Amino acid sequence: MLVEGYGCVLKDQFGREYLDGNASIWTNIHGHCHPTINAAITEQLGKVAHTSFLGFTHEPAIRLAKELVDLVPGDKITRAFFTDNGSTAIESAVRMALQFWKQNGRPQLDTLIAFDRAYHGDTLGAASLGGIPLFKGSGNDFGYRVLTVTNLDELNALAAEERNRIAAVIIEPLIQGAAGMRLWPQDMLKTLNAWCEEQDVFLILDEVMTGFGRTGKMFACEHEGVVPDFLCLAKGITGGYLPFAATLTTERVFGGFLGDPSEGRTFFYGHSYAGSQLGCAAALASLRVFREERVLEQLPAKIVRLRDRMSDLPGFRQCGMIAAITVDSPDLSTGAKVCLAAREHGLLTRPIGNTIVLMPPLCVTPDEIDRMVTALKAALNDVCGGSAVTAGLR
Repeated sequence: MLVEGYGCVLKDQFGREYLDGNASIWTNIHGHCHPTINAAITEQLGKVAHTSFLGFTHEPAIRLAKELVDLVPGDKITRAFFTDNGSTAIESAVRMALQFWKQNGRPQLDTLIAFDRAYHGDTLGAASLGGIPLFKGSGNDFGYRVLTVTNLDELNALAAEERNRIAAVIIEPLIQGAAGMRLWPQDMLKTLNAWCEEQDVFLILDEVMTGFGRTGKMFACEHEGVVPDFLCLAKGITGGYLPFAATLTTERVFGGFLGDPSEGRTFFYGHSYAGSQLGCAAALASLRVFREERVLEQLPAKIVRLRDRMSDLPGFRQCGMIAAITVDSPDLSTGAKVCLAAREHGLLTRPIGNTIVLMPPLCVTPDEIDRMVTALKAALNDVCGGSAVTAGLR
C-alpha cells in the first residue's frame, strides 16, 4: 500500500521508500506533492471544486484551453475539448472526425486507419482501434470500422476503394507504449502527415503517453515538425494529479459543427467531470512549473544520463525520458519477476511482458537516475543471473 510521496519517492505503509520508476503509470511529471500544484488545487478548492461544463464555462477552463493551444507550434490548432482520461480524449477525436465528414459532404468516409500493436485506451471505441488482442477483452468484433496496417508501405498499398473510405489515421507518435516501447523509424511521422494532407484525411496523434516533455520536447510531434488535426492529451496534463484530458483540434473541425440547433450538427459528447475546475487548476499549475523551473531545458542532460547508465542492458531503447529493455526469456513472467525483485532494491516499475520500462518523473535527479538503474541491474541479476547484465552492476 502506497501512502505518501514526495518528488520521485513513494512510501509504503511500513515506511519503506521507493523510487517511482514508471511515474505512477506514466502520469507524474514534476514529482509527488509538488508545492505549486498543491497550492493551486487548494486555492481552487476554496472557490468551487466542480460544476457542470454542459452549457457553462469557467475561468480556469478558458485559461487552460488558451495555454494548451498556444503550446502547439503555428496557428493550425485553435480549439480544445475537455474530457477526463486518455481513452475519452481518443473517443472524442474519432467521433469528431467521423461526424465531421458525415455532416460536411463526405459521409462515405467511415474508416479509421490504425497501426499494428497500437494501444489507444480501454473504452469500446478506443479499444477497437487497438492492435493488441490481449487488451480487447471481449474480442475484436466491435467498435468502429478499422483497418490495421503495420507500416507506411502497407498504407500506400491499400486498394483505392479502401483509401476512398478513410476518415482519419491514428498513431502514437515516435514510440508505441503498450506494444513494448517500440520505436517508429525516424521521419515516419513526417511522411505520414504528408500522406494525410495529400489524401485530405485527418491525422490523430495519441500523445497521452508522450505529451508534456516525455520525449524531450513538450509534444512528440515537435521532433518532426508535425501539427496534426487532432492532438489527444491526458496522463501528464495535470502533472499526474487528477483525471483530466484534452482533445485539441483545428478551426476547420470546429467550424464543421456550427449551425442552428435544429440541424443536429452539435457534438453530443460530455462526461460529468469534463473540464472540472480542480483538473484545470492542476493543469495550469503544471504548465507554470514547466516555465518557472525550466523543465524542458534540463531534460537533455537527464536523457544522456539515462542512456549512459542503461545502454549496456539487453534490448535497450530510448525516446527522451522513456527508456526500456527486454529480457530474452521463454518465461513470459520474467519481466514481472524482475519488477518484483526491484522493489527489494527500492525501485517501483511495471513490465509489459518481458519489457521493463524506466520512465521517471521529469524532476528526477542524476543521482536518482543512477539509483534507479542500479536497482534495476540488481533485480536483473537476482532473477536472471549475471548474464542478463552484460557489463555488470555499477
